[in-house]
Amino acid sequence: MVVEGCSAAFLAWKGTWMNRSPVEWAIARQSAGSQQNKAAGPNPRFRRWFCPTLLASALILVGCGSETKPTAETSTKAAEPAVPPDVQAAAAALLGSEVQVLAYGDLAKNGMQQMLAANVLPNTPKSVVAGTVVTRAVVAQDDNGQWTELLRVDEYMKNQKGYLALTPLQPVTAWRLQYENTSDKGLTLYFTPIKQGSNEKTLPIAVRWNPQTKRYQSMDPSYSHFLNEAPSLTSPRAALR
Repeated sequence: MVVEGCSAAFLAWKGTWMNRSPVEWAIARQSAGSQQNKAAGPNPRFRRWFCPTLLASALILVGCGSETKPTAETSTKAAEPAVPPDVQAAAAALLGSEVQVLAYGDLAKNGMQQMLAANVLPNTPKSVVAGTVVTRAVVAQDDNGQWTELLRVDEYMKNQKGYLALTPLQPVTAWRLQYENTSDKGLTLYFTPIKQGSNEKTLPIAVRWNPQTKRYQSMDPSYSHFLNEAPSLTSPRAALR
């Protein structure tokens, strides 16, 4: 009976050993090794490989996360509309090929197409007054395909009737130009003469379309009243209209 029991146990053990594949034996050995390693702690070789790999992965993630992305304002910024070819050609005919069209459209709110063009200095002199430095500026209007000059500012300020009030008696070589275009009043221009080598503060001269006289005229320092033109520069004063 003992021999038969031992034989049965041996056959059962032999069958188990014979039925296991190499893969099953490898899994069994790995499982047994894992049970032993739980008490002994991580394998030193595993720590030497795992720690540098984890550090490198963290650095890669940080680098990817800190990448600068374009803001919505930069990516969606719309380009300024191009100046129509006929407007650019008319400006070049008035002020030469180096002209810049600064504004165009219904600038006077009179239902007519107008443009503001100027010869802009490439190197703007330093000044406490903001704006664009120009040597010449023109406002012209499209009258049935023919552009008519309404205002010219070069050494002096002139319209169709003469010299604008408050025009400096001495020739001006450069002006600092500022302008605004509102829905109710239209285009308002502010010209400040630039005096080389002078620190004297000069108030800007405001110019706007006068719907009563239908021309551009300068305004008093309070910007409340239009001033009449002068036929010559010998009359520094202008009467209120």
